[in-house]
Amino acid sequence: MSPISPELADAIESLVETPILLVAVDFDGTMAPLVDRPEDARPLPATSESLAKLAALENTVTAVISGRDLASLRGVCNPPEQTLLVGSHGTERWAPKDFDAEDEHIDLSPAQTSALAKATEILEAVSSSNPGTTLEYKPASIVLHVRQAAPEVASTALRSAHEQLDGIANLQALDGKAVLEASVLVGTKGDGLNWLREVADASTVLFAGDDVTDEDAFAVLRPGDIGVKVGSGKSAAEFRLNGPGELPALLELVLDMRSL
Repeated sequence: MSPISPELADAIESLVETPILLVAVDFDGTMAPLVDRPEDARPLPATSESLAKLAALENTVTAVISGRDLASLRGVCNPPEQTLLVGSHGTERWAPKDFDAEDEHIDLSPAQTSALAKATEILEAVSSSNPGTTLEYKPASIVLHVRQAAPEVASTALRSAHEQLDGIANLQALDGKAVLEASVLVGTKGDGLNWLREVADASTVLFAGDDVTDEDAFAVLRPGDIGVKVGSGKSAAEFRLNGPGELPALLELVLDMRSL
């Protein structure tokens, strides 16, 4: 049985005639199953293959949007050459030269560097006091992972982190699935998706994502666009897949429609 609902299949069928389609997907939990160590994540082979086929089509643009910084994203994703990339929750952006777009890179101010140092000191102390929690260091943020901790330890760590980070200037705390990210960059995946739409000159957008931060991208979708929530949880997306294993079927159906 196909994991694609009849309603989602009908929506994808409407993509046949759209002049320029943007297919944008989140990475962790969408292209790749969630894992305990971020560096171990890899996209499902069928997903990578389908995305590469879509990237090769005329009038179809592919993109990957992630909370990861671009260096980390490239390292684990190995995206198709013509695929646009948005990292660090919308604040890092890259497009192939053919798109004539201005890239955005991380360049921290002294105030941001100071805020990141304070957040790092706090989260290192929180992690050391809560067994099973780990830290991920990024150029503009630090992430507290609690997936491997006991539920009560995870709750304590997240609560303590929020309390101590609150009020630090030039810092925002982002909640995700079993993670808390303290970032000195201000942006959302919605900002990133809007940039992708403009760069691609897309007439229609399909976006698939699984996490809390992906809701910002679902929120900027327009009439005629398609939003697909991957996994459980409340979402503004109109459609849903049960997990990353069902994404290849979605991409293949889009590929079939755009190849007619």
